[in-house]
Amino acid sequence: MGKPDADGPGLPDLPPEWGRVVVPDDASALAAEAEQLRRELGGPLRRAVPPPSSRSPYALALLVLLVAVLTTLAGLAAVTWPRPGRSTPEPAPTPYAPSAGAAGRPLPALDLVDTGQSPVPLRGLVPAMIILVDGCPCPADVATAAALAPAGVTVVTVAGTRPVRATPPPAGATVRPLADPAGGLRSFLHLPARPGAVTALLVDRSGVLVKVVPEIHSAEDYRADLTRLAA
Repeated sequence: MGKPDADGPGLPDLPPEWGRVVVPDDASALAAEAEQLRRELGGPLRRAVPPPSSRSPYALALLVLLVAVLTTLAGLAAVTWPRPGRSTPEPAPTPYAPSAGAAGRPLPALDLVDTGQSPVPLRGLVPAMIILVDGCPCPADVATAAALAPAGVTVVTVAGTRPVRATPPPAGATVRPLADPAGGLRSFLHLPARPGAVTALLVDRSGVLVKVVPEIHSAEDYRADLTRLAA
């Protein structure tokens, strides 16, 4: 059937660890060994790549849908994510000013209270310069107004709950301290009290409000109108 090639002439020496090698006369005798070798070398490679028929037809569509969803989520996150440095602008403060049309209106018929808690009709004191001292006693401003008031014009200070006695006015001047616990004058003016500031109202002898000074800065804010109250 065959003969050992190691014994034949003209053949190269083979490594001794290969053992005895027999070459058959008919190559078909090696068919079984060749098929086994092909299975060992080529079988795992063919199994590693699945046949085209085993792939899902929806795999590509699912991949495209997944990419679209991730892109949409990334865009929403970029738009809604808070960014540093942005701040909401604060609203501008409301100007400190009386309601429009306060001047020229009649003084309301209010009864204030004096130091003895007795009612005093406010209209009975006109002509007058009424100084609201519920935000600040400001005795220097009160004394200046009392010194400039012409004869016959009453200077009235109006506090919140209790009348505030100012420092003694200059000689010949009179200051009438009153209180407005109900806040009627402030409600009429729509002008809240402001810390550190005094408000002045100038009322003529007919009881008409001539001028409103929301915050006295100097005597020049009211000097000319105060002089005309005595006319």
